[in-house]
Amino acid sequence: MSRTRLPRAIAVATTLVTVVSANLLMVPESAHATFGTADIKPIESNIAAKPWASATAASGSSSARLAIDGDPTTSWQPGSAGARQWLTVDLGGTYDNLRKVKVLFPDRGVAHRYVVEASSDGRRWKAIADRSHNRAVSRGEVHLFTRPGTRFVRLTFTGGPGRARAGVSELQVFNYLRDDLTLGADLSWMDDVQDQQHWVDPLAEDRGAGPHLLDVAKDRGIEYSRLRIFNEPRSESTGQPTPIPRQGPERSLASAKWIEQRGMGLGIDFHYADSWADPSKQPKPRAWAELEFADLSNAVYDFTADYLKRLIRQGTTPEKVAVGNEIINGFMYGSEAAHIGTTSPPYFVDQADIYQSKPGGGLLWKYWRSADPVERQLYDQSWDRFTTLAAAGIKAVRDASPTSKVEIHVIVDKDKLAKTMEFWHQFLTRVKAKGQKPDVLAISYYPEWHGTPEALDLNLNTMATTYPGYEIDIAETAYPASGGDGSPLPNSPYPRTIQGQADAIRRVFQAANDVVDNRGSGALVWEPAGYQPMFRAVPGLANTWEPHASINVFNASRAKHILQDTIYTSTMVRAAPKLPSSIRMLTTANNKITAVPVRWQPLPPGATDRPGEVTVTGTTGTGPVTAVIDVMPSHGEHDMTTS
Repeated sequence: MSRTRLPRAIAVATTLVTVVSANLLMVPESAHATFGTADIKPIESNIAAKPWASATAASGSSSARLAIDGDPTTSWQPGSAGARQWLTVDLGGTYDNLRKVKVLFPDRGVAHRYVVEASSDGRRWKAIADRSHNRAVSRGEVHLFTRPGTRFVRLTFTGGPGRARAGVSELQVFNYLRDDLTLGADLSWMDDVQDQQHWVDPLAEDRGAGPHLLDVAKDRGIEYSRLRIFNEPRSESTGQPTPIPRQGPERSLASAKWIEQRGMGLGIDFHYADSWADPSKQPKPRAWAELEFADLSNAVYDFTADYLKRLIRQGTTPEKVAVGNEIINGFMYGSEAAHIGTTSPPYFVDQADIYQSKPGGGLLWKYWRSADPVERQLYDQSWDRFTTLAAAGIKAVRDASPTSKVEIHVIVDKDKLAKTMEFWHQFLTRVKAKGQKPDVLAISYYPEWHGTPEALDLNLNTMATTYPGYEIDIAETAYPASGGDGSPLPNSPYPRTIQGQADAIRRVFQAANDVVDNRGSGALVWEPAGYQPMFRAVPGLANTWEPHASINVFNASRAKHILQDTIYTSTMVRAAPKLPSSIRMLTTANNKITAVPVRWQPLPPGATDRPGEVTVTGTTGTGPVTAVIDVMPSHGEHDMTTS
């Protein structure tokens, strides 16, 4: 993670102590699975509003962007009159799970006639809504559709009666979570907490899923678990072997079996270290510290291949294997550490005669962009060593577990996208020259270190469009449910509450899903049972834990039904509007659109006495809907809507 982060073992221990201490000081309250509350709605994302989307038009193209700017008070207006005016939105890449288009026009009180079409290539089009014979007076409409592989959405005006004219205030195109987007977690700490009981609802007569952490995780929608692998687990401070070798090769074999027994996906994250490896520290394993470089490369290959073969023999073939953890600065540091200036972990510095005696795979970023020939040579040599080691790890995965995807996992520090893109350029070019390539390019995302959610969108899109041959993954994320008096973390809009935790993680899922060309492959929450936890200790029950309501983000973020959630209509002053008795609903499991009854709230007294806009809510068996009613002036009456 971030070079400024506390060691994770310390951070998690502090978190657990804080949680337990807080519970001891609180007046015990009834424990339940929804401790705190969280209203989690299915994710929908207007791709047309993303910075990588663009709009063009038959005429008046200079104002086309106004139709996708998210502001209904601005609009695209054609530069010339005439029929067959069109507006096209390019979403920047194809999407398989677009389900809804919302159209809003600048003119009120007219019947707009148009066709909405979708295309993958901008040449072949399929109509998804035909209103070419429309007679209904309204300012807009919501259209439901299913068309995998859509990149372009085009609205073409086909004419209209009376004073109808072309123009679009908003053309919104909504994306929903794909079924193949993996939502998971790094749950390696299951090894540390084997004596804890986890239940969905531990004080209820029916406690729900449990008592294993994985039972609750799977029940709450976590479908994949990553396991980190330390070579020979050691104390991060002393470098001495830990009394219990948690997250080591042997114990992780058992964790992998628990994952497989529950039908969950398995990922392996090789740290190639005996303790935490992250951007600020990448120590060699003690057993490899004094190897000559060629022997170090062989050790990487042998260790990786041998361990994957052991996993396969016990029936736990991993879906994905990460060669290194957050390796933006390289890994397995050796004698080049003197140029890097690393001070962590303590044993790496205190025992420099061992750990820094031979070259390793640390990158010398201090010489990036240097014009000095000597410094440039040092920079290039560090890249060659690093990618030689990484290529050995990739080849080991290919040879030992050919069905496993290979992931390379880095970070994008706040405002340092250029560094990460230099990493990908150097890394992918050099490992290809060595006969290897990964499948997945992955980053971590923690707002306090890596920037705003919008920066995350930009980072992912830049990677995806620069390197279109790879999947894109968010390998780690987390967000706290408490602390800081509830104030958001730096760079985040979300409060540190149960609801804020759900919203922050939901936003990361959305970012992964919105990567162009459906290339976002997944998003993993880092240690939800320990770090910035989504669980709490149950007051009054020893060694028993339950999930926050926020953990439902894994299940609730996926849409089962998509409603025609907004109805636009109009009426005359002092006339009752005609609201539909049903609205359309798309069921994602079968792509069928059906009509569902809606019950509208009564309009307030006098709501249509004057020209203007009135909204009224309705309820269905699936969710709420809204009617937007334009109240139009009678003939000869002053139009308050344009004054």
